[in-house]
Amino acid sequence: MKRLDLIFSERELDEMLSCLEDAQVAGYTVMKHVTGRGPERVVSEDTEFTGLGANAHVIVFCEQEVLDRLKNHVQAILSYYGGIAYVSEASPL
Repeated sequence: MKRLDLIFSERELDEMLSCLEDAQVAGYTVMKHVTGRGPERVVSEDTEFTGLGANAHVIVFCEQEVLDRLKNHVQAILSYYGGIAYVSEASPL
């Protein structure tokens, strides 16, 4: 089983979730208003009223076949809007 971690601007959340639905992902976890430090060496913060600058973190556990269906569309979204994606091995406890 694979674990896919996606971190990207919260503004693109709907598009990313549509991508997951199109690939028939069985389930995922969404965490909104994620903050952290990137290559700019500054902790990102959202602006209180607009939410601009806020990030989302989506976690997907899936088989390789699902990941193969997701790969190109996820890469296209991230290369256009920015963000990161990492894949790792996952085993149920």
